[in-house]
Amino acid sequence: MTVSRAPRWMCYYSPEVRTVPAGRWWNAIRVPVALGSLALQSLGDETGAVIKDGYGGIMYWLVPPGDASEWRMADVQVLGRGSHVAVPPLRRTSGPGLYWRVPLSHDRYWTDTERLRSALSEAAVTAAP
Repeated sequence: MTVSRAPRWMCYYSPEVRTVPAGRWWNAIRVPVALGSLALQSLGDETGAVIKDGYGGIMYWLVPPGDASEWRMADVQVLGRGSHVAVPPLRRTSGPGLYWRVPLSHDRYWTDTERLRSALSEAAVTAAP
């Protein structure tokens, strides 16, 4: 189920992509689609919202602000204070372009940070040649 009321950082009525500062409401975990798709399979229903950039080949998970800032993982970039993330409109749930691969849910949009780290680590091993 998607949210009927947008979080404060979303502009629910806008049909446009917005640039939102990371680090205030969430940190974003940026990964290539190949790695992200494997992690998403591993997470299943335990994932929070996921943004996918269909043109750029990138996926973003949202985690609590300040979380994951110490991560040092290949192909994984943590975006916190000082970074910005392009956020699709609330109702854009398919591509092409930027869209919600996993829409915001009515009760959460963060993914558990440690569970995401584990899923990304497993995905990196699986994807390794």
